[in-house]
Amino acid sequence: MQIKVQPMETYQTNCYIVTIDGKDLIIDPGQNATQWVIQNATNPIAILNTHGHFDHIWSNAELKQHFDIPIYCQDADAFMLESDPFEQGTPVSHPDYRVVGDEDIDIDNIQIKYRHFPGHSPGCSIIEIDNHWFSGDFLFQNSIGRWDFPYSSAKDMLGSLKKAMDIQEDFILHPGHGGDSTLANEQRIMPYWIEEVQRSI
Repeated sequence: MQIKVQPMETYQTNCYIVTIDGKDLIIDPGQNATQWVIQNATNPIAILNTHGHFDHIWSNAELKQHFDIPIYCQDADAFMLESDPFEQGTPVSHPDYRVVGDEDIDIDNIQIKYRHFPGHSPGCSIIEIDNHWFSGDFLFQNSIGRWDFPYSSAKDMLGSLKKAMDIQEDFILHPGHGGDSTLANEQRIMPYWIEEVQRSI
């Protein structure tokens, strides 16, 4: 597996190109990601969104049109792709495959798993490929996603953090913003975040 990453625009949202067996998966193509992806992906087969916030999906439509490839997104966040609820002028896109909850998916013989961790958004998920977690805005290095946005939920975030705490395996963490970490490292400080979220409910 080869992983390329480029932080995009104002929010420095990490766009990833994951290459396996000569096939490229594009994860979270944010603002003005199109040219970078075109220059760095030789055989794209799918666009994967960790969630529906505009800074993670901005270039969905352009890349789908350019490469004629499907978009995968959690069903609970599909409305954000289709309606620009934050009124940022986000180009509208339409998921070709709506993931529901935790789901194992085969994309051209590449096995991925969507793990649903709502809270930051209704459909917030990590995308698991082998021992790598592309964690979007659920987990960052020494931090977690905000739970005070429109459509966010402190109650859901609390449940997601507890769910993540119970996972025994370790994973390399590639977040939506900032540098890499591991799940084990983040589990060490997760009790602090659980208390912070609990306090806000």
